[in-house]
Amino acid sequence: MRSKPQTFESMFIARQPVFRHDESVWGYELLFRSGRDNEAVISDESQATASVIADGLTLATEGMSPEARVLINFPEKLLGEDAGFALPKDRCVIEILEHVRPDKKTLSAVRRLKEAGYTLAVDDFLGQGELRPFIDLADIVKLDILALGADPARIRKALAGLPKHVTTLAEKVEDNETFRLLRDMGFSLFQGFFFSRPEIIPGRKLTAVETTKLQILGELAKPAFEPARLADILQSDPNLTYRLFRYINSAGFGLSAKITSAKRAIDMMGMIRAKQWLRSVILADLNPSPKAGELSYLAVHRAKFLESVCFDSNKSECEADTLFMIGLFSLLDAMLGMEMRDVLKSLPLEERVVEALNGTGDLSDLLHLAISYERGQWDETARYLEKLSLNAFKTELIYIQSRTWTQKTLGYSKSD
Repeated sequence: MRSKPQTFESMFIARQPVFRHDESVWGYELLFRSGRDNEAVISDESQATASVIADGLTLATEGMSPEARVLINFPEKLLGEDAGFALPKDRCVIEILEHVRPDKKTLSAVRRLKEAGYTLAVDDFLGQGELRPFIDLADIVKLDILALGADPARIRKALAGLPKHVTTLAEKVEDNETFRLLRDMGFSLFQGFFFSRPEIIPGRKLTAVETTKLQILGELAKPAFEPARLADILQSDPNLTYRLFRYINSAGFGLSAKITSAKRAIDMMGMIRAKQWLRSVILADLNPSPKAGELSYLAVHRAKFLESVCFDSNKSECEADTLFMIGLFSLLDAMLGMEMRDVLKSLPLEERVVEALNGTGDLSDLLHLAISYERGQWDETARYLEKLSLNAFKTELIYIQSRTWTQKTLGYSKSD
């Protein structure tokens, strides 16, 4: 007999970046999880938003740039209850969900927020005339590009009905071609999976710097990697050494005296942890563009999550270091603008890692689980949790802890 699913209030929050036209990060939309039968249960949207307001905002914004804006979805009930006033108006954007209707009570609530100086966004605008009262008050209007069929004529028609004062945000932008089209049409902000998909540049070859960094990553992936080589790599790059000292002397290590020797730092961390740290920062340095910065954050987060969840899966053989590499290298194609198969030629990786990065093999399900969490695809998340026999609560806790580790490792944590 199948046991009754456990229910509890989840504080699990995903976040999706919002980019400007130059591909720098403008902010993030917070996506909280709604109730599912076989995972953590939150009874309704209002409770979910209330949880974000009460507890989740600090958790979700840890490590974000102070300038980054935060979009939070608001259902009708919480708008009417003036719950938005609990949020900092200089940071948070009140996003009016697509199914909210502008009746007298809701419009009054939205006007109160507007008069108090809050930034308002309208979600999933497709040209609906009934949303006009919200549109007139909005600062940001989000157009669902997929729902509009990515059709330029339909998109232009929807844009034509908007007041000139609003900022337009294109959501569900799936590829770079669509991104460029929308940018040329005058959209200011962009959200979607286009940033994590490779924009293949024909004839693209790795630069000398990129080649060197990939070679080091390849060395670090070898089981027979020599500890002395780790110190050599660090000592050859003063910037890496400085960042290592900053990392190990952070509050998280609780050291009574500061460490100023690379060898001592490695001894304190241990080889496995030191290799993880070095892999992560080298990957983050591979491409200095703003979009690649978000990609490297995601990749390192995936790596730590997969390593940590490894022992909790139903896999008969689960090697944590192998899972770490799969997560870490999973976005190299998007970062470098190359096909994954071409990137992998520069990395001497074992076959299981290569298979997972190509979307096949017995470890690819764990990578897909991490991706479903990132994208807020909760049905997919539930399916992979069940397939892998993972406990939802424990896995979500691992995901959150992995995010904290990533922030500290890459130097994003405020505590550092």
